[in-house]
Amino acid sequence: MVVILGLEGTAWNLGAALVTEDRVIHEVESSYKPLHGGIHPREAAQHHASELKRVVSQLIEGAREREPGLSIGDIDGVAFSQGPGMGPCLRTVATAARALALTLKVPLIGVNHCIAHIEIGRWRCGTEDPVVLYVSGANSQVLTYHTGRYRILGETLDIGIGNALDKFARYIGLEHPGGPKVEELASRGTRFIHLPYVVKGMDFSFSGLTTAAKDALAGNPLEDVCYSFQETAFAMLTEVTERAMAYCGKEEMLLAGGVGANRRLQQMLRTMCTDRDARFFVPESKYLRDNGAMIAYLGMLQFRSGQTLRIEDSAVMPNFRPDEVEVKWR
Repeated sequence: MVVILGLEGTAWNLGAALVTEDRVIHEVESSYKPLHGGIHPREAAQHHASELKRVVSQLIEGAREREPGLSIGDIDGVAFSQGPGMGPCLRTVATAARALALTLKVPLIGVNHCIAHIEIGRWRCGTEDPVVLYVSGANSQVLTYHTGRYRILGETLDIGIGNALDKFARYIGLEHPGGPKVEELASRGTRFIHLPYVVKGMDFSFSGLTTAAKDALAGNPLEDVCYSFQETAFAMLTEVTERAMAYCGKEEMLLAGGVGANRRLQQMLRTMCTDRDARFFVPESKYLRDNGAMIAYLGMLQFRSGQTLRIEDSAVMPNFRPDEVEVKWR
């Protein structure tokens, strides 16, 4: 049995988990919540630094309770999110991962945060070869696997859908994270307001939509603006995802990333897949948001395929793209 410890801390959520080839043994997390505005990278990093010892200690203690024979010496590798993400947060967690790997005398495994979202979704849902819509705070991409890499078929030209929703939410006075609060308001909307629908080939843009939604607040109910914002943005994402499925001839679609928890987005994608006689997959909500288990699981795949790091090669990469990763485990 191979046991991998994974550490996630690319943005506001600090997570740690222990996984084997077939199960998550235990996981612990601690979330940074800004007092006002959005995520402040330095403050988030300070939160992670202050919470890391407690989170890892609780992880080991909880794992021993679940697996009485398990000891810290049974850990075979330490995985961490090497990027993309906020530099101060990435560096804080990477430092902890290096220290743990050196202390335990086990390999260090740097993983791509985006691919970790995809692989835990494939694992939890049992999907083999899907087109993936990955939507999070800073990232919005449509991807699929082909000849040794995850290929990006379309992506945002400016900001991710999560950041777009959060920017709008902050403008109307909602606390972080704003996406779920916008979703709740949108569920009470009754009238669609036309907003910019920007799809350019296989790419999309959200900055103009966010600005137009702010302007639409003059003379329109907040609930209708939230409803229209979601309908427009999610229709753009669904259109590009469907085009990718048609282009690639794929009959499976996987939704990944924190914004994937939005029920309206799930509904639109499920309807699209049903109309195409395709299968729609989405993992449990706890594996959509940033979590330690996804880092540990991808670390497991890379460990088994020999993709580990020397300490001197473990610098973080805030702009680490998924199509830069050689996928040896598939």
